[in-house]
Order: sequence, then structure tokens, then C-alpha cells
Amino acid sequence: MAAATSLPEAELAKALVMEPVEPSHWLIILPIAWCIMFGAVLIALRKSTDRQPLIALPGLGGLVLMTGLLLKVVVDNGPITMTMGRWLPPFGIAFTVDIMGALFAFAGAIAALAAGIYALKEVDSSSRRYGFYPFLLLMMAGVTGAFLTGDIFNLYVWFEVLLIASFGLLILGSEHEQIDGAMKYAILNLMGTTLFLIATGYLYSIFGTLNMADIAVRSKEMTDAAPLMTLASLYLLAFAMKAAAFPVNFWLPASYHTPRVAVAGVFAGLLTKVGVYALIRTLIMLLPAGHRELGFVLELVAASTMIVGVLGALAQNDARRMFGYLVISGIGVMLAGIALGTQDALSGAVFYALHSMIAMLAIYLLGGVANKLSGTHELSWMGGLYGKSPLSAVFALAIFFSIAGLPPFSGFWPKVMLVKASFESQDWWLAGTILLTGFLTTITLGRFFALAWWRPGLAGQAGETLPAKMDTSAMIAVAALVVVITGFGVLPNGLMALTDKAAEGVLNPAAYIQSVFPEGAPEQ
Repeated sequence: MAAATSLPEAELAKALVMEPVEPSHWLIILPIAWCIMFGAVLIALRKSTDRQPLIALPGLGGLVLMTGLLLKVVVDNGPITMTMGRWLPPFGIAFTVDIMGALFAFAGAIAALAAGIYALKEVDSSSRRYGFYPFLLLMMAGVTGAFLTGDIFNLYVWFEVLLIASFGLLILGSEHEQIDGAMKYAILNLMGTTLFLIATGYLYSIFGTLNMADIAVRSKEMTDAAPLMTLASLYLLAFAMKAAAFPVNFWLPASYHTPRVAVAGVFAGLLTKVGVYALIRTLIMLLPAGHRELGFVLELVAASTMIVGVLGALAQNDARRMFGYLVISGIGVMLAGIALGTQDALSGAVFYALHSMIAMLAIYLLGGVANKLSGTHELSWMGGLYGKSPLSAVFALAIFFSIAGLPPFSGFWPKVMLVKASFESQDWWLAGTILLTGFLTTITLGRFFALAWWRPGLAGQAGETLPAKMDTSAMIAVAALVVVITGFGVLPNGLMALTDKAAEGVLNPAAYIQSVFPEGAPEQ
């Protein structure tokens, strides 16, 4: 270090960032450091189970505030970059945030806070002692890091962080069903992670860099000289496994029904969306030539994922398994936008992903409310919930309408955008698949509402003697999510404008590249 500081400033400027870091740029890494710090504190105080929520909820609230401020900074100033250790890119690890990454990080923080509130009553003292809140904060460090990193290997690292924490959350309770679900979840995700690592090693051998901005520049110059189709196919398979796309989707409904409701909800809302985000970043921004070649394959995968997901949901009697298949069906809708690849389609895919992060968490939490009122997750044994809690029926209608893509809720607008984009691209059959999926989803959720809320309670029902009073924390969490999906359904213009800018930034990453290389990308 002494030898380095003795060099003239002109020589140091060739290797290091010499300008002081702007205060607003600390917001790039502050959410990640914040989650790790709170996770560490909670681990140290794991035996003080009563204090865990008192520490974790302010931590999650702070995460919402930081990611919200980061989004504002990016919207006002464009993409921003911070390099670790001041090493100039592409050699230093860069955290680069554009509108898409900031939107995903902000929505993820909102979902995590809602799950933390719901867990106040659901997560007992034993689960707190074994790490529910520390695992949740550390998982959010991985999720947020994946959305904010500008380095493809660093994206792999954050995937590992969130997966390790998610394994801990999945097995809280140590029941046989949970261990079985965790094994399926772990094996398939480890396979996807291994493919991701292989693809990244292959990418480095081709480009000689792991910086996303540098790859985006070089991939345009190497269209005919590099096996980009092979590379894009590897990333597609790896991230399709992460996102639970057909035909590698079977692990999700086999595992997401086993953990605590708050855990399953935050998994459904966030983890598959990290896979979708990674697909957008790698296939469209980094490897556009590979994306063009794989466009029709992506369309087939998207349509198959939608249909398999909604038919699987329609066939279920267990509400938690039904929700898992609905998550898969929603992934297919997002993949449709990625497959089309136009600005309108990509904007719709990002809008739908943000909607799904909130709505899928909401339906899992609502399922937990229904279970507390009825004493079961089986639709055939539910009934009379409207009489026990009319407010829960109102929440159910709002959430169901939103997931089915019906107005005036948040799921309506991205589906309109995607159908319009499909017709503009002459892919009428893909538009028809989106509409058919929405129709079947409406039937699926209409059946759920009719059996659980509208139908009178059954004699001998599991929850017949349960009190009608609900946990305040559960109702607050569901109500907050309903407000979000209703607000963006009634007033969609602001979010739609942001997703349009996000799509434009991915398709034309000049501003992203400029934030990493203010003086131009380095020569090969």
C-alpha cells in the first residue's frame, strides 16, 4: 500500500478512481450492508426471541426507505456506479444501478417488510431462536445485491447468499414435510447454480471480463466471432430453473407449500423474480444476438409455462399448492415479454414482475388468514369465511382480481401491454395464450372464493369452533399489500412511465455503460 501511494497521481489515476465518492452513491451498497449488519445483530441476539421483531422490523423499514431513495436518485440522475476498493472497471467489482434494478430492489423491500409484519404472530419463539429474522435479513441482502450488482460473477455470489439463507428459512420447524420440500428445492437450485457458474466461466473465456457494461459493449462487436448462441442457451437454462419456467418448474409446487406462510409468500414474491431479472439482464442487455436466435424458443417456453401453471392450479385442492402453480403461470407471462423483446413488451414484463412480487406474496398471506379462520388448507373443507371475516372477503376479491388480470387492479395493465405488444409483433397466438391463461386463472380463483368465502361452513369442519377474530398483524400486512395493488391499478401511469424507462435502458444501455466508463470503455 505504501508503494502504491508513492506513485504520482497521474499513474494512480490509470488504476484507481481518484474522485471522492458522491454521497448519493453510497445508497448503492448501503441497503446490502444494512441487511448484513442487522442480520449479524439478530444472530448475536438469537436467544432474545422477544427482541427479534423489535430489531428486524425497523431494519426492514429502513431497507424500504433506502431503496426508495435509491430509486429516486436513479430516476433523477440516471444510472449510477460505485466500484469496490476504488479499482477502475472492468477490473474492480462494480455496483451499477439503473431504473430496472432500483425498481426491483424497492418492490422487494416492500414485500419483505410485509412478510416480517405478518410473521409477528405466525413465527413462534422456537423459529425466532433458530433464525427466522436473521435469515430473512440475510436473504434480502442477497436479493438486493443481485438487483444492484454490475458484475456477472457478483450476481452469482448474491444468488448463493440468498439461496443459503432461503435454505435456512425453508426448514424452520424441522418437520418431515419441510425437509422433503427443502431437498427438492436445494437439489434443483444447486443444479441451476452450477449451470450459472459454468456459463459464467464460459463467458469469461470468451470476453475476458465479468463487468456487465464491458460485456454489453464487446458482445456487439463479437456477434459473428463468438459462440453467443451457446452462451445464451446456458444462461437461459440456468435462470429458467431459478425462475421455475417449464419444463424445469416441478420443484416449486413440490416445496413452496411446506414452510411457514410468511416464508412461502416471500419466496413466491421474490426468489423467482430474481431469475426473471437475471434473464432480462443477460439475454437482452448482454447477449442480444443470442436473444434474437432464441426468441421463438422463449415464446414456446413462455406459453407452456403459462398453460402448465394455470392448469396445475385449477387441479389443486390444497390452497398452498394452487398458489405455487399460480406463481409458475405468472412467470410465463413475464417470459412472454422477454421473448418478444420490444420496448413495450419488456416494459409490460417488468410491470408484471413488480405486480407479481406484491400480489403473490399477498395471496400466500391471504391463504394463511384463510387457514387461521378455517383450520385447514384444503378447499374441500373450507367454508363460511365471509361470515367469520367480511374484511378478508374484500381483500380476497382485490387480490384475486389482480392476479387474474382484471381491472381496476395492478395485474390488468401489464397484461394489456403484453397482449398489445404480441399483436404488434404478429404473435397473435401468444396474445391468445395470455388471455386464455387470464380466463382460466379467473375460474381457479373464483372457485377458491366460492368454496372458502361464499359457501356456508360445513358441519364437522376443521375450523368450525375457531374464533372469528384475526391477528392484527396478519390483517395489517394483507391490507398494506392490497393498498399497493389497488393503487397501481387505479393510478398506473407513474409506474408505467418508470417501466418504460427501465425497458429503454435495457434495450439501449448507453447510459448504463456511460455510468461505468465515463471516459469510454477500455479497448480489447
